[in-house]
Amino acid sequence: MTDYDDIYRDGTAPWEIGIAQPALDLDVTGPRVLDIGCGTGAVARELARRGHRVTGVDISAVAVDQARARAAAEGLDIDFRVGDARKLSLEPFDAIVDSGLLHSLHRYGEVDDYLDLLPRLAVPGGSLTILAISADGGHGWGVTGDYLLTTFAPPTWTGTTVTPVDVVAVTGTLPGFLLRTRRRRQTS
Repeated sequence: MTDYDDIYRDGTAPWEIGIAQPALDLDVTGPRVLDIGCGTGAVARELARRGHRVTGVDISAVAVDQARARAAAEGLDIDFRVGDARKLSLEPFDAIVDSGLLHSLHRYGEVDDYLDLLPRLAVPGGSLTILAISADGGHGWGVTGDYLLTTFAPPTWTGTTVTPVDVVAVTGTLPGFLLRTRRRRQTS
């Protein structure tokens, strides 16, 4: 797997554009939001500016240190943590935002534990928003719309939509998908 600490230390992460991805829908509900795979915290900072209580988690300690510094410089109170998104033990959130993590785990064949964990990280009725690179990008990796619809299907997820979008990178734009879904509410 990629050494993300080196990438963040060197400043060569092509996905770090300084702002939250323009195609990402950050109109989320609930006070508690998880930015999973937060990198340097652009999404977490935008969510905090909108009044959410945000927890950001990334596997890279270097990225988390940079995220903490950027949030502090803006006077934002965000709980940043170093952690493996496939092994988190956190209380459930009202909303989860994944901007680029799913396709990375999928690329390296490490997505199953993450997919098993996501429902436990969302409260019943909680929202999940995922921005992922499309396999149509011509890089030999990415996900398909059918994969997303099949993976985030009932009975665990409900109201799933997948919309083609452009994902901005330092090197240009890539085709991607914006997934929106909700964890199914428990019925008595």
